[in-house]
Amino acid sequence: MGDGPLYLGFDLSTQQLKAIVVQSDLQVVSDAKVDFDQDFGAKYGLKKGVLLNEDKGEVFAPVALWLESVDLVLQRLREKNTPLGRIRGISGSCQQHGSVYWSHQAEALLGGLKSDKALVDQLKDAFSHPYAPNWQDHSTQHECDQFDAKLGSAERLAEVTGSAAHHRFTGPQIMRLRRKLPDMYAAASRISLVSSFLASLFLGAFAPMDISDACGMDLWDIPGNSWSEPLLELTAGKDGIAELRSKLGEVRLDGGGSMGRISSYFTTKYGFSPGCEIAPFTGDNPATILALPLRPLDAIVSLGTSTTFLMITPVYKPDPSYHFFNHPTTPGQYMFMLCYKNGGLAREKVRDALPKPPADASSSSSAWATFNKHALTTPPLDIKSDSDPAKLGLYFYLPEIVPNIRAGTWRYTCNASDGSDLCEAAQPWPAETDARAIVESQALSMRLRSQKLVAAAPGTAPGPLPAQPRRIYLVGGGSLNPAIARVVGDVLGGADGVYKLDVGGNACALGGAYKAVWALERAEGETFDELIGKRWREEGAVQKVDDGYKEGVFERYGKVLGAFEEMEERILMVARNT
Repeated sequence: MGDGPLYLGFDLSTQQLKAIVVQSDLQVVSDAKVDFDQDFGAKYGLKKGVLLNEDKGEVFAPVALWLESVDLVLQRLREKNTPLGRIRGISGSCQQHGSVYWSHQAEALLGGLKSDKALVDQLKDAFSHPYAPNWQDHSTQHECDQFDAKLGSAERLAEVTGSAAHHRFTGPQIMRLRRKLPDMYAAASRISLVSSFLASLFLGAFAPMDISDACGMDLWDIPGNSWSEPLLELTAGKDGIAELRSKLGEVRLDGGGSMGRISSYFTTKYGFSPGCEIAPFTGDNPATILALPLRPLDAIVSLGTSTTFLMITPVYKPDPSYHFFNHPTTPGQYMFMLCYKNGGLAREKVRDALPKPPADASSSSSAWATFNKHALTTPPLDIKSDSDPAKLGLYFYLPEIVPNIRAGTWRYTCNASDGSDLCEAAQPWPAETDARAIVESQALSMRLRSQKLVAAAPGTAPGPLPAQPRRIYLVGGGSLNPAIARVVGDVLGGADGVYKLDVGGNACALGGAYKAVWALERAEGETFDELIGKRWREEGAVQKVDDGYKEGVFERYGKVLGAFEEMEERILMVARNT
């Protein structure tokens, strides 16, 4: 393994704490994890890493669980003979939107940790609230309505903070807890996000919030690069603005560098070097884009149970239907994020409605083979001849976020040359057509909402290619499906192609580890993409699965994009009036 510096990346997610150790050349040398249900489920009464109060829509985690997990994951790294003394820097990724409430004794307790006792025993009095709200919490509708109204509209809130109000966002969560538990709020000296909480443990002092993670709060004014005064006032009351600002602390604008040396607790107990530096930690969504050298206009499409579209862009054009965050490492760049509930589940429903093949009808692989055959033999938009209309559909088996439409299935047709004559299909078309149409539908929604953020790509004569993402990286279960990859490339383009990305389910932990490497080894002015790009190896992690942009096909989808948007608006209008 050599004797060079090592870097430690964490991923504190809803159900696990993972730790990954990498070398300067990004090769993984060790890893360990704690599974919350498996290791501590009985002790804390956990269900998938959290506790529920279903009557009120509350979802939260005991902070003590995370303290125990930190000690346990480090113990497991040590049991694997990981040379912890060679770790030069630590960073990490943590679930976004959670918040931790420190007591007035907290900083003294953090600074006086003794190595002969566990974190959980020494920090019993360090919190004014024993629980951290989880991103699945949906108890804040009342507060969200007030956040959307405070600046005049959801659109205006998104312009300022990058997002409309959402149940899970930290601003509405703080506002509700202040109203529900006023004594707890008054007793809180500091409010951390989960990322700055975990960084604080290793620092032995309060760590500042990270610039990218702070964008998941509905409190940070992105264009103004400061806390939003009106939103602080809404959250804490007119007389509580200064107090809340003090509890939140200053946001760290630089995603790199060192926030300080590691606490002596970890050097004495686990053998870390006293020279080990703590770099800023960030949220799990920003960390995902750090798991590879993602360049501006590259996109990640996560094809799991839900669907997520992530893209790096220099353009800030917010909208209530999606999210903008500051980039976690690169000033002047933004992270654009779309979240859909209807992803893999919706595709499976369409798959299961297809006529069954005669043999092996019950097997999942056979069912997908049938789905793929129909998706690939159906032409784009099911246009077989110039006179055929284009077929467009929406397939929502769950109520959707983007657009905010109830569950249902809708099928429309329009003129293929310009999207005119949009009308609801008189009768359902064959189930075989739905196999392609559902993937087209999901990709058209992503293209519609990202079209203002992409740019023309370098091409050959007679000029540049149409505006589209540069590379598209597919992750999640659907990334293994060649038909889905093909249709996504047809619709979204991808000037440099479509690629399957496989980092073994460890994207967030790797993103944290790479962030530590960059934070402490960067040259003056060297960006994350420049440093990581030189060292990252595509072999084994990236495989090209589609050419992406196909002349004529990409343009054909462009002609019906307006009709797709109009179809969504019509369905929304009907939903509002019923």
